[in-house]
Amino acid sequence: MIKKLLWLLAAVPGLAMAADFDGAQLSLLWAAPFAGLLLSIALFPIFAPGFWHHHFGKISAFWAAAFLLPFIAVYGVAPASGIVAHAILDEYVPFILILFALYTVSGGILVRGNLHGSPALNTGILAFGTVIASLMGTTGAAMLLIRPLLRANDNRQHNVHVVVFFIFLVANIGGGLTPLGDPPLFLGFLKGIDFLWTVEHMLAPVAFAASILLVMFYAIDSYFYKKEGILPVDKTPDSKLQFFGLWNFALIAAIVGCVVMSGVWKPGIAWHVLGTELALQDLMRDVLLVVIALISLKLTPKQVRAGNDFNWGPILEVAKLFAAIFIAMAPAIAILRAGSAGEMADLVKMVSTADGAPINYMYFWMTGILSAFLDNAPTYLVFFNLAHGDAEMMMGPMASTLLAISVGAVFMGALSYIGNAPNFMVKAVAEDRGVKMPSFFGYMAWSCVCLLPVFILMTFVFF
Repeated sequence: MIKKLLWLLAAVPGLAMAADFDGAQLSLLWAAPFAGLLLSIALFPIFAPGFWHHHFGKISAFWAAAFLLPFIAVYGVAPASGIVAHAILDEYVPFILILFALYTVSGGILVRGNLHGSPALNTGILAFGTVIASLMGTTGAAMLLIRPLLRANDNRQHNVHVVVFFIFLVANIGGGLTPLGDPPLFLGFLKGIDFLWTVEHMLAPVAFAASILLVMFYAIDSYFYKKEGILPVDKTPDSKLQFFGLWNFALIAAIVGCVVMSGVWKPGIAWHVLGTELALQDLMRDVLLVVIALISLKLTPKQVRAGNDFNWGPILEVAKLFAAIFIAMAPAIAILRAGSAGEMADLVKMVSTADGAPINYMYFWMTGILSAFLDNAPTYLVFFNLAHGDAEMMMGPMASTLLAISVGAVFMGALSYIGNAPNFMVKAVAEDRGVKMPSFFGYMAWSCVCLLPVFILMTFVFF
């Protein structure tokens, strides 16, 4: 559906316009299809799981069209083309190609053998994943460790909480230490925020939140572990670990290098497609990501991927859902970007006093809550520019405000499945391996109970 729309829009002449539509022209009703899509993701798996499993792609496409077709009727093809081009070419394609590359390469690393999923081991894996998430990105760390963690706990009667806390820590909070860890921080790096500023200022919040959650997890896991008593026969009995396909780690490093390259190499060469700028460095990154994935597929023995039960189901599910999400959420992002001129003006005004001084705890909560349901990268940019927009000013007198925006965007992506890219990916992989993951609202019940008290405590400590 997305490909056909792009070809249709590209065929219409006179469409060289800005991709950013003025959100001040839009009412909140334009965000209704996005709300419908979120409710579909939340409710269909509960009330009609079979129908959703076979038709989630069509349902997602319906909601994308429910926004796009009326928008074309009211505003015309040209503005719609700009929105679709920006959503697909500038946001979705880089997003899905990075996921595709990391999913493919990590699937070529096999940990054969098994460890016993005790509370101590599980906590250790979560702590290790939290650390490396800032070095190889939350998606890379999540895709690397989720399969060994699932295998270690495949005979546990209660293992859902293990995956839930894995999403909290490895797929989100762990990415807060460096610009490599999470897309919002990388955007800040591109805006001029020093690499070491992020490391220095984000260390305390990451350590604070991770320590509390690791202790919380150990207590919960210990409770369930003792409650289970004598475990049933392990599907994968404990045995010495053996590692295969380790050269794929070099390809993961290459993926990280491609992302960094696209941020620091500025040749000044770009093309415009339907109002969206495609820079040479970004195109080079995307091509290299595909090449790296193909190299991994070509050189990794089939037995290695078979040992991981590797298949394309999880990445296809994420690709279909997020294609619709990126299009359907476009009006909500545009309205938010309009600031005080848009219909979210009351929300925007909540982050500053009457004289314009920033209210840091409100920046933390507003950036965070919106990041839980919208793409956290553009949400970060909206509040970054709203606060001041100048990197030197943000790192200097407004450092506490920048910290609030950064922590909110990174940490609160853990509040929902769609808050950060790897969340849904981890869910899909876990379900593919037989774990009965909670529903959309079920997961949010976990996140609200476990994370909100931590965030409230952080508000008093840091903001």
